Amino acid sequence: MKTSFALTILMAAACTLSAKEITPSISGDYLEVRSCDVYTGPCLANAEMNLSGKEGMLVWSVREGTWKGTRLDGLSVVAVVHANGTLGDLSYAPRQGKAVLIIDAKAGSAQQEALKDFVRSTAGSLIAEIAEVKVASLDVSIAKCKGGTCGRVKALDLLDISTRCLGGDDHLCGNEENFYPPLTKVERASAAFAEFATFSGKGLNVTWTVSGKRSAYLGTFAL
Repeated sequence: MKTSFALTILMAAACTLSAKEITPSISGDYLEVRSCDVYTGPCLANAEMNLSGKEGMLVWSVREGTWKGTRLDGLSVVAVVHANGTLGDLSYAPRQGKAVLIIDAKAGSAQQEALKDFVRSTAGSLIAEIAEVKVASLDVSIAKCKGGTCGRVKALDLLDISTRCLGGDDHLCGNEENFYPPLTKVERASAAFAEFATFSGKGLNVTWTVSGKRSAYLGTFAL
């Protein structure tokens, strides 16, 4: 009886530990825009491979949760990345990049450090080097719209992004698909159309504007 009771206690403890391990500690909305198409066909993707598409903008908007003990409810952070190759399927062709981080001005000093650590942990080698950290007022709007999810992000004169849902007029060759997966771990990701995405900062020694491309993803994250 004692042995059976002890096993029951151990199993209950294991189940409790397992439940804690899978419970997300931080969750929110995610948006990314690249300078290469992500919703496309092989012919168009091959035309960009190793020639362009080395730039990306990754946005995390935290709804609620903590990162290593620091509360981050309602805060946002952006990583603007310039990589050493086309930002395609990173599981097939890993990339390393430099990034400028734009951190929500509403974040306190401890929250700023937590957001930096969160981004580096989440993006991995895509952010092998942080070239500059900017603290700025971030206006992030990611919401469901007819046919999918749309997003709008603005950070003063540093960054401006506008996306819309894909429509029938956005098909060019008839065999498009989500050719490249999202750059980070995302749930319920859907491809979107980048009306424009502009980075005007100086930390990467390069600025760019993307417009009229099927190069965005929107989704959620829970880690």
